[in-house]
Amino acid sequence: MQNQRSHAHVLVVTYPAQGHINPLIQFAKRLTSKGVKTTVAATLYTVKSINVNSTIAIEPISDGFDEGGFNQAPSLQAYLESFKAAGSKTLTELIMKLYNSGTPVCCVAYDLMLPWALDVAKDFGISAAMMLTNSASVCSLYWHINQGGLNLLAKQETLAAPPMPGLPSLDVSDLPSFLAQPTSQSAYLAMILDVIGIIEENDWVFCNSFEELESELVEALMAKWPVVMIGPMVPSFYLDSRIEGDTSYGASLWNYDNDQCLKWLDSKPLKSVVYVSFGSMASISTEQFQEIVWGLKASNMPFLWVAKELKDNPLLELIDSTGERGLVVKWCNQLEVLAHQAVGCFVTHCGWNSTLEGLSLGVPMVCVPQRSDQPTNAKFLAHVWKVGVRAKQDRGIVTREELGNCLREVMIGERSGEIKSNALKWKELAKRAVSVGGSSDKNIDEFIAKLLKPD
Repeated sequence: MQNQRSHAHVLVVTYPAQGHINPLIQFAKRLTSKGVKTTVAATLYTVKSINVNSTIAIEPISDGFDEGGFNQAPSLQAYLESFKAAGSKTLTELIMKLYNSGTPVCCVAYDLMLPWALDVAKDFGISAAMMLTNSASVCSLYWHINQGGLNLLAKQETLAAPPMPGLPSLDVSDLPSFLAQPTSQSAYLAMILDVIGIIEENDWVFCNSFEELESELVEALMAKWPVVMIGPMVPSFYLDSRIEGDTSYGASLWNYDNDQCLKWLDSKPLKSVVYVSFGSMASISTEQFQEIVWGLKASNMPFLWVAKELKDNPLLELIDSTGERGLVVKWCNQLEVLAHQAVGCFVTHCGWNSTLEGLSLGVPMVCVPQRSDQPTNAKFLAHVWKVGVRAKQDRGIVTREELGNCLREVMIGERSGEIKSNALKWKELAKRAVSVGGSSDKNIDEFIAKLLKPD
């Protein structure tokens, strides 16, 4: 069977953002570990930041902005249009190159942000698999709009969304920002709805989640939509340890020195440290930054804060001028930090990758969502999976007092024991899903079996 699998060749096409590259690369690793030949295609601007094992080939394609990527584009719309034109051409050339080299591609697995990859696959008559990098629950909301079961809430600000199969009751504040404020984020929403509109044209639709995590949705929509759970796409070292040496994603668009973080964490008591990070793309306002500064200072808890561009802000000196109680860095290896025994709480923006990492590592969370799918993820973390609390906002700002209250509730409050117990439960279920015979592992095996099945 292993020799037969070597004849299957999957081309994995990534969108050039950290939160999209990581799960797609991890999917490639899972396939490779099962004997499937895998090639990862990334833009010229990001390909140099990918460093995975030699069994996975890395090939460049173009988004039309080869020197600076997205930051070089005048607008999101211009970038997406350029990527479609240049990407379609260079992906076609890559598939031809692989065919002529004697290793033809039998399936193109692509990020949902790149719907034109489906057209390229169809042109060659090969299979196509879309990868959803949000939760299945969030994607189901867009799918219901496409099916006519949910109307856009353009003028609603306080009303609840109508009940949706397999989902908890959602207020407008729990919805993805693309739905809660559709007129202000129309470019993103239009793109997402276009993608969802072609979902059933794919041979497979994979989601970076696992069945146990979203069991009510899986049951409610079974046989109604084609989504298959294959996650969490987190390096194997932190879950089942079946892929040798798989301790990191192998791609980072930012430089970091994790030795500094780990040495600092080594000096702290067990489960005492608050880890704060708002991810690779989220940005916070000056007012919110100030409230976090004062909230951390008042908490008297040791903290590690990834502040990116804000690292040199003079306000940070107010927290701890010695650096003994607080450490502020521009970037870090989040998995290593979350796995460290000193970390007891994760203050997060609730991006889907950070959500899965926190769940997979069993770390309680304080949810401070900003935009996109984050409000919905926060709703699930706090009220469905019950692994943390969602900070209340006052005019869009989490105050220092609210942050302090949330930290105390998660770390030492009456509910802290329940929260920590739930976090450990989901950690075990995530591990079980990707282990031999687990729900996600079986779904990947079924995908491979279908790839190898003669026409």
